[in-house]
Amino acid sequence: MNMTVSMILGALIGFAVTVLLCKIFIPVLRKVKLGQKILEIGPSWHKCKEGTPTMGGVFFIVAIIIAACALVLPDCIKTNNWAIMVHLGFALFNGLIGLVDDYVKLFKKRNKGLTAIQKLILQFGSAGVYLFAVDKLVGINTTVFGINLSFFYYIILLVAIVYFVNCSNLTDGIDGLEGSISAVICLALMLLAIRLKDTSLAVISATSVGALLGYLIFNFHPAKVFMGDTGSLFLGGLATALLVHIGSPLLIVLMGFVWLFEGVSVMLQVFSFKVFGKRIFKMTPVHHHFEMCGWSEFTIVGVFSLVTAIGCAIAYFVYFM
Repeated sequence: MNMTVSMILGALIGFAVTVLLCKIFIPVLRKVKLGQKILEIGPSWHKCKEGTPTMGGVFFIVAIIIAACALVLPDCIKTNNWAIMVHLGFALFNGLIGLVDDYVKLFKKRNKGLTAIQKLILQFGSAGVYLFAVDKLVGINTTVFGINLSFFYYIILLVAIVYFVNCSNLTDGIDGLEGSISAVICLALMLLAIRLKDTSLAVISATSVGALLGYLIFNFHPAKVFMGDTGSLFLGGLATALLVHIGSPLLIVLMGFVWLFEGVSVMLQVFSFKVFGKRIFKMTPVHHHFEMCGWSEFTIVGVFSLVTAIGCAIAYFVYFM
């Protein structure tokens, strides 16, 4: 099966399975009252979203796994090259961390889920094991701009991966935002894969685009389902892992610029308030600042997706320079 056919099949499977699961299980989630609790830290008008079913990330994750097992796994077995499955496994483990977090919120009635320390231990631990596995399987190039950073590169990479995975989580604050940004990033990764003639990467990326488009049908404002930490941590893990796969993980700074900005906005806000007693933004993460400025959710999603597309275009040309 050639790359184009595999990509089309992957996208169709991702889309169809996600839509089917959403159609079946969103009413079930509503019936058993597995709805999102809206915290006071967000805009007050978000209270009307309380009770919206969450953990919808499970739907597109299942779709991506099904397509990967059908279209990518046979080639891994045939060539005995398991690298792409290790990358997908890392994304899946991040999704599992998110699933535990969502479970604690919903069933243990702890609105903030896992503590920050618990999350970070799991995330740094999984990222460390992941980088060790990748290094043993295919090796990791530690040279940046002609300078071999050796062991320090692994430290930088470890921190960067955990940071961007968490920034992906922070971005999931308004309807359609995280799904749209992730779809743009996966589309860019698909185009990179086509240029590189990397069938496995192309199929995983195309499948992810299809699955996210299927999910967004139910997540655009007004959202019928939220992805929860399950979905947002998975997507952050997927993007960073696939960039590790092509040997340019630091391109996440360009492709995930919105994620970067969301995280930086929170840190600047906390620093400014603690040191100077003043807030830089009306509310953080920064998408809430624009909401407070009067931007609609549609406008924020559109602008942030456009910024992501520009960052991805720059990353594409930087990669092939």
